Amino acid sequence: MLNRHFTEDGIPKFYGATTIGERGQVVIPAEARKDLDLTHSIKLMVFSGGPIGDGILLLKADTVSEMLTRANQMLSGFKDILQSEVENKD
Repeated sequence: MLNRHFTEDGIPKFYGATTIGERGQVVIPAEARKDLDLTHSIKLMVFSGGPIGDGILLLKADTVSEMLTRANQMLSGFKDILQSEVENKD
């Protein structure tokens, strides 16, 4: 149910603000942890993000792996289509 992570307007849900502690730690708001099923053992990958590169993006490692698998499947499908087009032109 990805829709619960967005407002009715399709805007990503805002869970609040947090502060970076002295040791560089950030607390993820409880509601976000619950909605996104984040537990103490979940691996997160950290990326720079935002429209001008000044933000931070945290994604579950499993999500990144799944995204890469799907992208690879799509690219393989495109490769097959292109190969078929080349063979049909010959």
